[in-house]
This record gives sequence, structure tokens and C-alpha cells, in this order.
Amino acid sequence: MPRRRALIAGNWKMHKTAAEAAVLTTEIRALLPAEPEVDVLLLPPYPCLQTVHGALQGDRRVQLGAQDCHWEDSGAFTGEVSAGMLAAWCQHVLVGHSERRQLFHESDGTVRAKLEAVLRSGMEPILAVGETEAERRSGATRDVLVRQARAGLVGLPREQVLLCTVAYEPVWAIGTGAAAEPGDIAEAALILRGVIEEAASGDAAEVRILYGGSVTPESAPALLSADGVAGALVGGASLSAPQFCGITAAASP
Repeated sequence: MPRRRALIAGNWKMHKTAAEAAVLTTEIRALLPAEPEVDVLLLPPYPCLQTVHGALQGDRRVQLGAQDCHWEDSGAFTGEVSAGMLAAWCQHVLVGHSERRQLFHESDGTVRAKLEAVLRSGMEPILAVGETEAERRSGATRDVLVRQARAGLVGLPREQVLLCTVAYEPVWAIGTGAAAEPGDIAEAALILRGVIEEAASGDAAEVRILYGGSVTPESAPALLSADGVAGALVGGASLSAPQFCGITAAASP
């Protein structure tokens, strides 16, 4: 089964007004090479999706995604956004980010329901998984990754598993400047690859595993060299066009 190109995804989190998002998108487009050797994805806040879509002007070098969605297709859920509402703008939706799990108490079951909603709407989910510092210190990393990944993927039809991307984001490394070591990342990727192959009932090399957690242009070459890693989920550095495009350059073969 062929492997897909590396993916560099920029998660803007709750940053940028619509006007600022248009400027950042234009700057990123200007700095990207004419033919990037990696897939590039922007994940702006909901109110900026239409603006970023317009600022991309159909640029095929950059894909657009959302940071989250609700698990129902519609209903009385004030303040929420369904996957179907996003499908006009987005190719991908991030589900299960540690901030959603930690701050908004999303369970594995909630994350699975959101992942299924993304697939129902014809988009590709990015399933985020990762252990906390306390879980790491107690030696529970493997158990946490297997539990979260199995809850998200096992039981899906094989063709749907192959549409997914898995992002390993150790919670202790997000926004702290303390990136994981390449050996630790490779070990986590190997654990996740086992679950992916279980869910797909065989080889699933085209399912990409990303690393997320304090990725910068300086740290990217070492982090992305970890065995089994096919890209990055970038947080703070994605808010700067030079830094984000520096990471895309570092990921190029």
C-alpha cells in the first residue's frame, strides 16, 4: 500500500480575527514553494473559515480544516457547529485534541462520535491522542495511547480507517517548549501503528501519524526524523508564516 506524503497541519487554536487570518494566509501562500513536497493544512477558528477559504483563492497547495465539530448532524445545541456545516469549506476536521479532552472533559466516546460525524460528512478526521505528564511518569503511556486510538478507530470499516490521520501529541509537550525526544516519538508511533493495523485488519501504511508538541523550524528536522512519523500538528509556530513555512521545508524529503 503506498504511503501518503507528509502532512504539516497548523492549528491556530483561538487566535486571529478574520482580518488577521486573511493576512496570515496570504503570507503563508507567498512563502510556500510553487510545488510543496508535503501536504499543507490550515486549521483556523470557526469564524475565520470562510475568510481563509477566500484568501486561499483556490490555491491547491493548501488545504483547509476545522479544529472540532459536534457529533450530531443538527439539533438544539446552542453554540455548536456540525460537521455538515463545515463540509463546504473543509477537507479535514481535528477531533480529540488534548485541550478538548482536558478542558472540556471530552471522553473517548465523545471523540469517537465526532470522528464518525466527520466521516459521514465526507471529510477526513485527524484523531489526536496523547498522554499527560502524570501518565508518562507512571509508565501508562502505552495504555493511554492504545485506549484512545482503539476507541477512535477499531470497529470502523477498513475504508474509513484509511481516511483517518492520527496525531500523537504528548500533553506535557504542548505549548511548553519541551518537545519529546525522537526515540520516544518513534516508540509512540510504533504503538499507534499497531492499533491502526488492528483497525484496518492489515497493512495501513497510508494512514499518517503526525507529531504535535512544541514543533519549531529548529526542532522539526529531528522530530520529523523519528521512525513512523509522517508530518506534524503545529501549534504556536503556525501563527507565524516564516516559522510555519520553515517547518514545511524541514518536512520536505
